[in-house]
Amino acid sequence: MNIIPEEEIKSYGSLNLAPMVDFLFLVVAVFATLAVTRAALYDSEIKLVKIHPASEESSAVGQNDNYIVNLSVNEKGEYKWITEFNEYLIPTIGGIQQELQKQQTLGLIPKDPSQTKVLLHIDKSAQWEPIAQVIFAVRNAGFDIHPVYDLEEPLSN
Repeated sequence: MNIIPEEEIKSYGSLNLAPMVDFLFLVVAVFATLAVTRAALYDSEIKLVKIHPASEESSAVGQNDNYIVNLSVNEKGEYKWITEFNEYLIPTIGGIQQELQKQQTLGLIPKDPSQTKVLLHIDKSAQWEPIAQVIFAVRNAGFDIHPVYDLEEPLSN
């Protein structure tokens, strides 16, 4: 007579796959979420503008008769409206939208937003949150915005 019944000693030939199926479902859900999030963040049709110092005036203004508005974001997250003569600090995103509408109303920039290029100069140490906010605010105002980077001059010895 055995102490342990023979049914309990005999190994079963099946494997419980329910936890593995649950795990695979979670992995698929995570990757699907990442794919959707990445598409929302990176597929926003932002085109980077490259400015060449020697030909800046001739290529930007002369060819298409577009008006250029220069904005900047510094490392503190402050916004500036840059003109030929001065820089004006704009405290909020709403202030940028109001200034664009005011400039349109006064006739300083064309009524058609497609004729105005908004160039966004970004400080190297600026945070991403204010950059994203100004991009979406300018787009909501109906203008195209183009982040700009300046070519760094190589150090000469």
